[in-house]
Amino acid sequence: MEEPAILIIDDEDSNLRSLEKIFVKEGYRVFTAHNGKEGLDIVRTKEIDVIVTDLLMPGMSGVDLLRAVKTMNPEIEVIMMTAYGTVETAVEAMKEGAYDFVEKPLKRVFITKSVQKALERRKLVLENRNLHARLKTRVTKEIIGQSPAWRQTLDIARQTARSMANVLIVGESGTGKEVLARFIHSISDRAEKPFIAVNCAAIPETIIEAELFGYEKGAFTGAIARREGYIAQANGGTLLLDEIGEIPLQVQVKLLRVLQEGEYTPLGGIQKNADFRLIASTNRDLKQEVAEGRFREDLYYRINVVEIECPPLRNRRDDIPILAEYFLKNFSIRDGKQVEGFSQEAMKRMIDYTWPGNIRELENTVERAVVLTRTRIIDLCDLPASITQYQTPTETIQISIGTPLEEIERMVIRETLKKTGGDKKLAASLLGIATRTIYRKLDSL
Repeated sequence: MEEPAILIIDDEDSNLRSLEKIFVKEGYRVFTAHNGKEGLDIVRTKEIDVIVTDLLMPGMSGVDLLRAVKTMNPEIEVIMMTAYGTVETAVEAMKEGAYDFVEKPLKRVFITKSVQKALERRKLVLENRNLHARLKTRVTKEIIGQSPAWRQTLDIARQTARSMANVLIVGESGTGKEVLARFIHSISDRAEKPFIAVNCAAIPETIIEAELFGYEKGAFTGAIARREGYIAQANGGTLLLDEIGEIPLQVQVKLLRVLQEGEYTPLGGIQKNADFRLIASTNRDLKQEVAEGRFREDLYYRINVVEIECPPLRNRRDDIPILAEYFLKNFSIRDGKQVEGFSQEAMKRMIDYTWPGNIRELENTVERAVVLTRTRIIDLCDLPASITQYQTPTETIQISIGTPLEEIERMVIRETLKKTGGDKKLAASLLGIATRTIYRKLDSL
């Protein structure tokens, strides 16, 4: 890797040469200029990491140079050299974006330490930028598929992303609700800020309030130190409350206040402002939860400004080959195996299968196949029995003309449950409806 490049700018030649010797000895690549104009010419043609410049120079001052450099390349760190009596001006320069200032006469230990820290900061900034770029690329790649149902979902997500509206993502388990939430965040105006995902179902009811809102030391027994809650961690960014239907009613009241007033109070603490965009997700029928008193109606309407449905995989059959190939490539690279694709029969069975576990089940199936296959092509023998032995139902039901639709629904559900041995999840998959709809219809049977 090439050594860092330092540009020294000073109209005093003796000082310029002295600094040049110091930084060459430190192992840096060093460029020099006698004034701001020469310095800018070097910035235009060379890759500079840190600039060490005099503050007071004829023609272009150090502050003017700083403004020009930050316009050209804001990632270059600038250190100001200032004589006694101009420290106040140097502080003003730092407000303009200078990293540091050192007083003349210069001491080697101070100037080298300042440059070293400036290089460390530049490295962190560049790494952070590259990380954001990789994360955005990763999210974009995971949002794959071309089926009409998925394209419609993405269209709504894109339209919603740039707004501040709360979003409710609904869909069965394994359909990619969190991936969709990350996609919305990644193309929103808050993309550079945190994305905090909270699985509400995984947090015990007794501590979920403390986890969301945070707490101060001594707020309750066991609170031996201050803890920042998820709401504070998401400041300026996006908070995903996955499985929001699992939040207890008493905590729902406090969450509603946060969304209405933009304020919250950590346990044992003082009131704070909340600045986050809420995305909630659930596989429950929240309307039914409201009707049965398990979810607050006012909170439901507050979080459900825009509802986006993640379609089940059985309604995205065109995407099954695309997703399978994507997972195949990832797991092949991870495990260091040269697996090139699927046999026609294996892929046909995968497309015909109903995937009650949706994308998560498909991902696990492909991972298993990559691990077990002894060839470069995944065949039927590499797939689980649930797929290879699956038979598409062909039974028919005789319905007399004039039978009420409500009765037809009952007949179809009853016969399908007989076929699935009472497995409601599988029956819902076969019928192309949500499992919660089966339960609701069963109440009227």
